[in-house]
Amino acid sequence: RVAARAVPVTSAPSRKQARRDALFVLYQREVTGESVASLLRKLEEREGYRADAFTVRAVTLVSENIERLDETLGRFTRDWPVARIAPLERSALRLGLHELQEGLTPPEVVIDEAVRLVRRYSSDEAGALVNGILGAVLRARQAAGAET
Repeated sequence: RVAARAVPVTSAPSRKQARRDALFVLYQREVTGESVASLLRKLEEREGYRADAFTVRAVTLVSENIERLDETLGRFTRDWPVARIAPLERSALRLGLHELQEGLTPPEVVIDEAVRLVRRYSSDEAGALVNGILGAVLRARQAAGAET
């Protein structure tokens, strides 16, 4: 039996870091099928801090609403099923859509951060894809009075 390792907990992460953490947990859940709780524990062990409230809330709500989020995203992917989008980009799109729908962060910030993360961890082309889809969602929301 291996003894549990004590994890020194440092100060809370910045919002950018919290968003990156949420993206990584969502991505890992997508590719491993592990539970959110297990992945949040692993995040704490790896990073040395507990996931903040933003990360936990975002990951939980996105995970609970994947079908609804994917249905909405599917209306903006131009004949490309959401399931065929790479897991990292799909996770970023779900997180971004969740944030747009929640309305707590300015939409321009939501889209900019999603694009920045995808460009950093995937490619410029993937960033352009995320930008195009989330931009289309935002325009549709604005035109419809935020019903999307």
